Amino acid sequence: MAMQMSFAGLLLMHRLVRISRQRQLSSRFILHTCNRRQTRTFSTAFVNCNENKGDDSDPSPLSSNLTFRQALLSKRRSLSPLERISSLMPQEAMSPEVMQLRDEQNQEDPEEEANIHTQEEHEAIPKEEDSEIHHASDAAMETDEQEEDKGSIRPTLPGESLLVFGELLVAEFRKKNRVEFKKMFGLEAGARLNSNWGMILHDDIAGQPAGRFLKTGRGTPILIRRPSLEDYVLFMKRGPAIAYPKDAATMMMMMDVSEGDCVLESGSGSGAMSLFLSRAVGCKGSVLSVEVREDHHTRAVLNYNRWRIAWSLRQREEWPDNVQFHRADLCTASSLITGQGFNAVALDMVNPHLVLPTVIPHLHTGAVCAVYLANITQVIDLLEGLRCLALPLLCERIIEVPVREWLVAPALQKDGKYCVRKAPVPEGEQREETETEETITEEPAAFGSFPYIARPHPEQMSHTAFLVKLRKCER
Repeated sequence: MAMQMSFAGLLLMHRLVRISRQRQLSSRFILHTCNRRQTRTFSTAFVNCNENKGDDSDPSPLSSNLTFRQALLSKRRSLSPLERISSLMPQEAMSPEVMQLRDEQNQEDPEEEANIHTQEEHEAIPKEEDSEIHHASDAAMETDEQEEDKGSIRPTLPGESLLVFGELLVAEFRKKNRVEFKKMFGLEAGARLNSNWGMILHDDIAGQPAGRFLKTGRGTPILIRRPSLEDYVLFMKRGPAIAYPKDAATMMMMMDVSEGDCVLESGSGSGAMSLFLSRAVGCKGSVLSVEVREDHHTRAVLNYNRWRIAWSLRQREEWPDNVQFHRADLCTASSLITGQGFNAVALDMVNPHLVLPTVIPHLHTGAVCAVYLANITQVIDLLEGLRCLALPLLCERIIEVPVREWLVAPALQKDGKYCVRKAPVPEGEQREETETEETITEEPAAFGSFPYIARPHPEQMSHTAFLVKLRKCER
């Protein structure tokens, strides 16, 4: 009875082995094809992995070979439960067909081991060559980048240095011909330039030439440049209202200030007019600026010194120290200007007619006194004071300086494409309508192909001041 049960078990085992043998033969072909593809993919991925690690990890050849061997061995087919049971059974209890299947399996294992060693030797040589080529290409790319950086970063103008820490800079972003962002800031180590369009590190700005577009963290290009004196006056910290550049330039033309002149200024304010006069008179001239209020006097001195420091870093030369700031009242401090003569006088005061009796005797004959007044009632008081004081002054002009900005740009459709200029159609002729849109191409269109629109800017600078020109005349 026991012999019959063992024979039935062996017969069942024999049938199961035949079924597994058929499945094994069909799966071997699929695994053989997949192993070829995976081996190529693995070799490529292994090289890419080493490239991404860079200098941080430099694996040895031994670890690379072990990793490659483990990857290849992991691709071998795992044993089925039936094969595991047959490997544990003694040889006497197996049928001839099972023994034949076991012998064939043992013969295939050495072949796979030999294939693994052959593939390892075949892949080892290209790895060394690829690593040498990779290191050589990295060195070449680094050299090219260094040469490109050295060639591209250079001063924009002769005698002008690159941006350094401590300078004053202006960041500007324009969108559709409109200034969306404009800010003046000092370049400091470790600081950041923040805006709604992203952030730029000050360390990335230092060492760059002025007038270059730098991208923020969001990829928005921001123009970084050095400020002009006009920019500085408009963006510097203020105490009282400043004399705007358009008014200051007109006053300079009224007074006809030139290099070497001696100018008196009453009402330092925030120091805007003092800076313009300092540039006009140069190293050979001088400016005497008087202010009554202590806070205004302090602010004017700080703004003047800050500009001088920024200029010395920018041009590698000193801004002329030709402005003397005093806190005094010209109505009672006549000793401050005793024994001096002035080529021009600039007054920015609430009641300028009160200081005229003290100032006019020190003004050269034929010279001009320019008065900056905020409203028309002050102009009336000034003229009434001149009539009552009977001073040798002639009122030549009372003007207001308007500045009107315009927008001039090519005409665009709603989808952002340019309109195309149409040729005039003669009378009596009909012509089919053509498309008035043209896509933007790499090559620029011919001159006069696009129509333009021109209109006043929606944001205009309104009234700022009245300027009165008084000339000293002797009869």
